Amino acid sequence: MAPKVLVSDKLSETAVQIFRDRGIDVDFQPDVGKDKDRLAEIIGDYDGLAIRSATKVTEKILENAHKLKVIARAGIGTDNIDKVAASKKGVIVMNTPFGNMITTAEHAIAMMFAVARQIPEASASTHAGKWEKSRFMGTELTAKTLGVIGAGNIGGIVCDRARGLKMKVIAYDPFLGQEKADKMGVEKVELDDLLARADFITLHVPLTDQTRNILSRENLEKTKKGVRIINCARGGLVDEEAVADLLKSGHIAGAAFDVFANEPATENPLFGLPNVVCTPHLGAATTEAQENVALQVAEQMSDYLLTGAVSNALNMPSVTAEEAKVMGPWIKLAGHLGAFIGQMTDEPIKAINILYDGAASQMNLAALTSATVAGIMKTVNPEVNMVSAPVVAKERGIKISTTHQDKSGAFEGYIKLTVVTDKRERSMGGTIFSDGKPRFIQIKGINIDAEIGEHMLYVTNRDEPGIIGALGATMGAHDVNIANFTLGRSNAGGEAIALLYVDAPVPQAAIDALQKTGYFRQIKPLHFEIG
Repeated sequence: MAPKVLVSDKLSETAVQIFRDRGIDVDFQPDVGKDKDRLAEIIGDYDGLAIRSATKVTEKILENAHKLKVIARAGIGTDNIDKVAASKKGVIVMNTPFGNMITTAEHAIAMMFAVARQIPEASASTHAGKWEKSRFMGTELTAKTLGVIGAGNIGGIVCDRARGLKMKVIAYDPFLGQEKADKMGVEKVELDDLLARADFITLHVPLTDQTRNILSRENLEKTKKGVRIINCARGGLVDEEAVADLLKSGHIAGAAFDVFANEPATENPLFGLPNVVCTPHLGAATTEAQENVALQVAEQMSDYLLTGAVSNALNMPSVTAEEAKVMGPWIKLAGHLGAFIGQMTDEPIKAINILYDGAASQMNLAALTSATVAGIMKTVNPEVNMVSAPVVAKERGIKISTTHQDKSGAFEGYIKLTVVTDKRERSMGGTIFSDGKPRFIQIKGINIDAEIGEHMLYVTNRDEPGIIGALGATMGAHDVNIANFTLGRSNAGGEAIALLYVDAPVPQAAIDALQKTGYFRQIKPLHFEIG
């Protein structure tokens, strides 16, 4: 059955057609996003939800989203999606950060010009029949210092455009390396240095706990007298009341805001003040940008629902279509390793440690780690998936660590998983053979070569004669057919293990019979999701 997607906000017909052309069953209801009760009523029928800003995806909506796998926002901001609830539900949240980069950057530059030359007020005055040429004395951008807070995708474009205007560009961004700054032609500075030197300050960061109120009253008071502030990023980054006060005192010469702490902004302390330019969140409001993000959201959702490729996800590692093809067997292996140890572990887990060797270490480790953790967590909660597993693990206080290394042995690559509890450590390793099938290659430090099946039986014992016969005879007596039988031991007469791949679940009667033989220290039936 084809995946089914609901488009609950306005999206271009071209974007809707992309879904259809890719074989997605798309339901275009552009007004249903405004009716939260109706959306809650029908959301359970869909695998995907495509939205803009009108649809509010709340925890209540998600409670009814029994089939939902992905929510994609045509645009950057996802404030209208409860991402924590979505992650717990195992739903991927995507956005489209690149479709409106140029449009937003251009708007910031336009706002800078507008506030530098007081264009809106001068236009209104002229429309009113006045000719107040001497009133609107502006300032040039050439040779002025532009302070850019956030030099990522959009901020980087602003830096480039500003350099073209012959401005001196300084940037504050903790993630901006010196080499990249040199390549961009900007000076990398600390925030206090930027505040003290900039003639114009423009913000291009998301709203996070780290960036919230980054231009606080205290920081605004550190700015150069006569500074002009431009915010086309997110409301909540700037103390708007403090800006208003500093405008009135003359410390700030002008401000241009496209975004506000409360939107829709029908009232704000900045409204009505001289040389303040305000627009109603128009950063991405161009025909080109709206079309670009709509097409991008359709492609991203289709790729995920049809191939497993993940692009621009906010709560899961991205996996390209090419990576999905190569990594498919490794992701299955990671899940199987987690499922094995998860089924073997009854006590609370304190830590999960994962070693990636050789070929495995060159892959998308974040995705492999999510798959491993999901395999473990599913044994407790079958609804957990790669999206929700890290959230569940964090809620339980489980520490997750990873290590990667170059090829160190006979295998081109392998994954070794170790789980730590208060009582013990459990570890096992696995690899992908040339046939593309996952194999367990080590359990408790004992080397094996075990094919993985849906139904398996794991036993431990002392290495002594009669074990194989007892296992075979007991399985036969209870009509359990053995597809594959793998043995391993630490040394002659030492600890030994056996892993049986069987055609059907091992009945309790067979387990009881094995226990009665007195041979086995541990007997554990296992189940794995195959396919």
